[in-house]
Amino acid sequence: MAVIGLDLGGTKLAGAVFSNSGEILHKMILPLEKRQGREVGELIEKILKEFLLFAKENKIKLKAIGVCIPGISWSKTGKVWAPNIPGWEDYPLLQEIKDIIKDDSIIVKIDSDRACYILGEAWIGNAVGCKDAIFLAVGTGIGAGILVDGNILRGSNDIAGAIGWLALDRPFYSKYVSCGCFEFHASGEGIAKVAKELLEQDHEYSGVLREKPIESLTAYDVFSAHKADDKIAVKTLQIAIEFWGMTVANLVSLFNPEKIIFGGGVFGPAVAFLEQIMQEARKWAQPISINQVKLEGSKLGGDAGLFGAGYLALRNLENKN
Repeated sequence: MAVIGLDLGGTKLAGAVFSNSGEILHKMILPLEKRQGREVGELIEKILKEFLLFAKENKIKLKAIGVCIPGISWSKTGKVWAPNIPGWEDYPLLQEIKDIIKDDSIIVKIDSDRACYILGEAWIGNAVGCKDAIFLAVGTGIGAGILVDGNILRGSNDIAGAIGWLALDRPFYSKYVSCGCFEFHASGEGIAKVAKELLEQDHEYSGVLREKPIESLTAYDVFSAHKADDKIAVKTLQIAIEFWGMTVANLVSLFNPEKIIFGGGVFGPAVAFLEQIMQEARKWAQPISINQVKLEGSKLGGDAGLFGAGYLALRNLENKN
């Protein structure tokens, strides 16, 4: 018996055939190359047909498919919203996959990337054995996969975990409208935005970050400058640490998790700040529960969504049985 996991990101589609123990039997990665709408669907069709052929040739019984998407999966309609893929504002992904496989005995389940990240870590990552854990995904944006008593917290309309919109500062500024307060200050794009604001305010600064055109400044540049003890980079990342710490405090006080796993493109280099994040969190959090949680970096890194999609398939197969 085996399941298929598909991880659709903003730049690539990764897929794998998994055994029920988490072993990868066959894996493929295909670049999106700026595909839109149905073109992305055709890429999914290509990879699924390859996996179906692989299973047939190797006499493997495929029982379920799990799909990780970078956005919202509407469980009531089977449609998805993926803001980084043009034409996927209300895309009928579930029906499309069913039309491709033409086998009603194969279960198909779709969920958000943040949900799949924590599922992957719970399967074979740093949240193994945890019933209450959170994956804090910090990349271009910010989201949280929240596991409560072993189940994904989805909310009434499948949008739980969109914590980029956490209100962690005041007053409210119009710059928060498109991404939220937390995401503006502490995501990958947010780190670059904060650094640009500080550069514009400090006219006397002439450090490392001033050597790069301000409009093309990235979080990577800030982390690199931080290693050189650059003043603006240090201040920018201290602001991010404070926001990450406040968020940990809020999550701990609300959910009393066993672990909070940090992942995404920023963690990465920011995993070195976990001790400082915990120090900041202790200032704000419920004093007993903050001593019951562990902060860790992702064990699966960039494969968390792929393994999470595989486990999503396996869990729904087990629930059916």
